[in-house]
Amino acid sequence: MKKKSGLIRPAVAEAIGTFALVFAGCGAIMVSQRFPGTVAPGSIPLVFGLVIGVMIYAVGHISGAHFNPAVTLGLATAGRFPKKHVPAYWGAQFLGALAAVALLDAILPSGSGFGATVPSVGPGAALAWEAVLTFFLVFVIISVATDKRAPGAMAGVAIGGTICLDAFLGGSVTGASMNPARSLAPALFEGTLPTVWIYVAGPALGAVAAALSYEWLRGSGSETSL
Repeated sequence: MKKKSGLIRPAVAEAIGTFALVFAGCGAIMVSQRFPGTVAPGSIPLVFGLVIGVMIYAVGHISGAHFNPAVTLGLATAGRFPKKHVPAYWGAQFLGALAAVALLDAILPSGSGFGATVPSVGPGAALAWEAVLTFFLVFVIISVATDKRAPGAMAGVAIGGTICLDAFLGGSVTGASMNPARSLAPALFEGTLPTVWIYVAGPALGAVAAALSYEWLRGSGSETSL
């Protein structure tokens, strides 16, 4: 990815992966709301975890399968992703998320919900929740995706499983976003922009903390860059 043209395919892969995440995850929420009884609310964390796991195996070898601006930030902070490529990945991720919600809006019956994440606690507590949940996610990602001592073949399972665990734990508190793109896109359609800053600042703080923590723990172990 040294040449500018060489960044196009990874960026497109990021857009597709983020589109899949939001289409499946927010789509499950929207279908549950519009067609009561068809999708059990308790199964939605599994949807988010499964789609991430599947897309990691689908395009992880092309883009590194970030699908999340916070993940890109964490990997760049750890020195495992070129900082100059961060804007392209962020743009692709946000575009993919927006396209997914726009399509869902077009092909589903009208409704007031679009899968937006809205905190059920105060701003400070919500910020802490999102930071901690994202810390777990990015910590696992940096481990299984950049350290050759970790079982890389199980990356999809480990990362998807972490998302499921985080969602089961924090879903009722903040929506367990851990992903600014996943939160911003439905917020634009649902009108919940005043709380979006929580889902940008929290994941960013958690991602940076996870990156610095794992790089310290890594020590002189072997690694690979995405």
